[in-house]
Amino acid sequence: MNFLAHIYLSFDDKEITLGNFFADHIRGNKYKHFPEKIQKGILLHREIDTFTDAHPIARQSSKRLHKNYSHYSRVIVDIFYDHFLAKNWTDYSNVPLDGYVESFYDLLEDNYDILPLPTKRMMPYMITDNWLLNYANLTGIDRVLNGMNRRTQNKSKMNFAILDLEEHYSDFENEFTAFFEELITFSRQKFISLCED
Repeated sequence: MNFLAHIYLSFDDKEITLGNFFADHIRGNKYKHFPEKIQKGILLHREIDTFTDAHPIARQSSKRLHKNYSHYSRVIVDIFYDHFLAKNWTDYSNVPLDGYVESFYDLLEDNYDILPLPTKRMMPYMITDNWLLNYANLTGIDRVLNGMNRRTQNKSKMNFAILDLEEHYSDFENEFTAFFEELITFSRQKFISLCED
């Protein structure tokens, strides 16, 4: 899953949210210096990714893209799924998306000193271009895919994936909806067990 899903699946716990958000910027066990709850957020992120990568519905979405994008397919699906979460946000939260996102950006700024360096470098772009809110529209997703393609020196061709999204829009949306219900249940159970430890 991509940024918005990881934030949402932290169940409004601020420290868990931070760890869950920046976990991709932490390698191996180099997280032991963070406060305990942030460590648990990093572990939750990894559990979510493992569950997602093995899930047949997420794999089905990825398979649709594999011919054109090879191993980048899973990354693209993560972005597509964040689009559907943002677009259908009111199905999952009573807090309006713009307010939810602003609160998250405030959380990042309040905890800037403990963020990993790659997160600090990414943060100004994320906030200025309001990535999380703009996931809700195709223009925003197109911009993200173009940015990802540039970061792969145009090897991934992810900039073309917006066409796949438009062509198979209802298939991807239906897969997201079915998968995300299961992911919420799984993540809540992991969240509870991590917080109890």
